[in-house]
Amino acid sequence: MTTGGTSPMADATSSSAIVVVMTAGGPNPAVIINALSRCYPGLQVIQEEPESKSEILRRRARRLGWVNACGQLATMMAAKLLRPLARRRTAAILRTAGLSAVVDPRVPVHPVPSLNDPDCAALVARLKPAAILLVSTRLMNRATLAAMPCPVLNLHAGINPAYRGQMGGYWSLIEDDAANFGATVHLVDAGTDTGGTLYEVRTLPDRGDFIATYPLLLTVSAIDITLQAVDDAVHDRLAPYQPEGPSALRFPPAVWTWLGNGIRRRIW
Repeated sequence: MTTGGTSPMADATSSSAIVVVMTAGGPNPAVIINALSRCYPGLQVIQEEPESKSEILRRRARRLGWVNACGQLATMMAAKLLRPLARRRTAAILRTAGLSAVVDPRVPVHPVPSLNDPDCAALVARLKPAAILLVSTRLMNRATLAAMPCPVLNLHAGINPAYRGQMGGYWSLIEDDAANFGATVHLVDAGTDTGGTLYEVRTLPDRGDFIATYPLLLTVSAIDITLQAVDDAVHDRLAPYQPEGPSALRFPPAVWTWLGNGIRRRIW
């Protein structure tokens, strides 16, 4: 389903329910945290330590081989050279939407080593949330997921199942599928973005967008469906469904792929 115009949650009233956001930090999660905090004054954030580049490299090398893993890391390093462009576009996206990418200091933030650490599960048990939302985290393992006392949702910057994993917006453009440049809120299960879909939203990038700004653009576009999904979870009215179509797990493009598509097709 595609959202358009104003979501039913746009003018939502506040709730006393405890909602937990798990994240590794960053501007995209901050946008969602601030939106949720206006509806849930008791919002709690559990922030894990980001994975190191070496951990990510080793994990991808085991799955994809060292050549591809190093090529993907090179893309992320090259994208850093474009940080001035990303900052300007990020500021424009936030300014247009009237949003801040700095977490409201009134929202409690609890640091943990990892969302899969026993300390995280113990903290969740103490907080007793009605819903948990993952935004930009590592994968939650089976044992941790089984220990969660409430529905666990994920905001994914891609349309499932065709654009699971990472950089879903980028890959939809590469595959001439701009109609599926969008985001999904879904239930979390043992797979990677394979849980039942709750809501989808689609949008289009601006000419100034590129691989470093697509995720924020999709996050901003998904605020309303995220609020709606969390509200559904809090009020026990989740209605997940399995979307049709081919399923593909995506990774960041290797640097030669990214540069080739940028030069030939102007998709950066």
